[in-house]
Amino acid sequence: MKTPTTNEQHKRVLHAAYQAWMNAAGLRQARLRNKRFTYGDQWGDLVKDYQGRVMTEGEHLASQGCERITNNLIRQLVKTIVGRFRCQYIKHDEDDAKSMMNSVRADNELDELDSRALEEFLISGCCIQRVDLHHEPGESERVRVDNVNVNQLFAGTMNDTRALDCELIGQLHDLNIAQLLRRVAGGNQRKAAWVRRLYTDGAESRMTDFTTRLGADSQLGTGFWHAHDGKCRAIEVWTLESREVVVCHNRREGTLSLEPASLAHRFKNRPEVTTRWDIATVWHCRWFSPMGDLLCEYDSPWPHGSHPFVIKLYPLTDGEVHAVVEDIIDTQKHVNRMISLLDQVMRSSAKGVLLFPETALPDGWTWEDARRCWSSANGLLPYNPRYSEAKPEQVSANGTNIGAYQMIELQMKLFEEISGVSGALQGKDPTFKSANVYQLQSENANIALSDVYDTFEAFRRQRDRKIQALVSIS
Repeated sequence: MKTPTTNEQHKRVLHAAYQAWMNAAGLRQARLRNKRFTYGDQWGDLVKDYQGRVMTEGEHLASQGCERITNNLIRQLVKTIVGRFRCQYIKHDEDDAKSMMNSVRADNELDELDSRALEEFLISGCCIQRVDLHHEPGESERVRVDNVNVNQLFAGTMNDTRALDCELIGQLHDLNIAQLLRRVAGGNQRKAAWVRRLYTDGAESRMTDFTTRLGADSQLGTGFWHAHDGKCRAIEVWTLESREVVVCHNRREGTLSLEPASLAHRFKNRPEVTTRWDIATVWHCRWFSPMGDLLCEYDSPWPHGSHPFVIKLYPLTDGEVHAVVEDIIDTQKHVNRMISLLDQVMRSSAKGVLLFPETALPDGWTWEDARRCWSSANGLLPYNPRYSEAKPEQVSANGTNIGAYQMIELQMKLFEEISGVSGALQGKDPTFKSANVYQLQSENANIALSDVYDTFEAFRRQRDRKIQALVSIS
């Protein structure tokens, strides 16, 4: 069997990264819908009218003469859960305020990052952070933590909720040329000049040719290759790879080390060293340009031996991701429809209409005189019954008693039941006078959300372990 060349292997890795990003298209689409509903754009779902024309729900409602009304319950729910997290789960060790971990927390404003990560977790079912070492020229290295946008991350198929079965993961970067050169040139001026030429000399045509050869020229995948705002797109790919190694036990020094199998001959004449062949796995990083060029590569340089990402997907049943917001969108849409319907009924119902027979209009009066007199306080409106017994009569129809209020109240209760965020959790005035009953309601509400909070806490513990590993070398 022919061994693939290095270039072929790099091409396969980049193609696998592209496929992983494309496989997450459904997740990104669902996240976009959940985000729209969370931040108030709740009439954008596509529907068909009776003629088969495709339009948004808002356009369809407007075509029927109704006004779109949004009562955003989802946003309040997300704010309540994040606010409860800030109050109950963010803790500070005042006795160890000068510890290195707390220094990292303060430098990176982890409380703020975690709050925003939880908000993303509720919207998309994903929370992703990157733990890395960062240094500016003239400064020492420090641990840096960043939230990673779901649209920029790609990963291979995973079924383990701890992401232990992940074998490919990476991130899309949009960098200016200076940031890119610092990332991949490694302080080498000649390599920096080479990278600069890659992104300036016919880069667009080279990218088109490469993606076509790769079989990735679909318009659906343009977001993988193209940067925004005139920046340079770089593709960072981490893969878990297997290698032949030699386990070396130096009995004299009492050390155990792993060496490449190709260096096994160095230990043949050293009787104090016992060797054993084995297979080891290592996380390997490659940086690519969108033209297919390998910008740099290296093994994981950190003590934890893994990639820099911390990822939690919820609930990952059969590899599927379902966000908390996803469960309550239909209820939110029903509330909006009922309120819009009620508004339409109230606007179209007769309110204080005066029926004034033409024959009863007094001599010398105009309809404008009658209208002004009828609308004024303590007004006296005469009428002339000489031609008929008819007299002015005011009509005020109550068209709102159609059960809409009861339906809205029902949907609001269902919203609390489905989301688990009850009035007690939101701090609303208790409906019961008993403090014990209200306390029980709050505890039950916390139980309903404990799965979300505990899952996010597991993510934070995993993140903190990676921070601790880097703190020891920073």
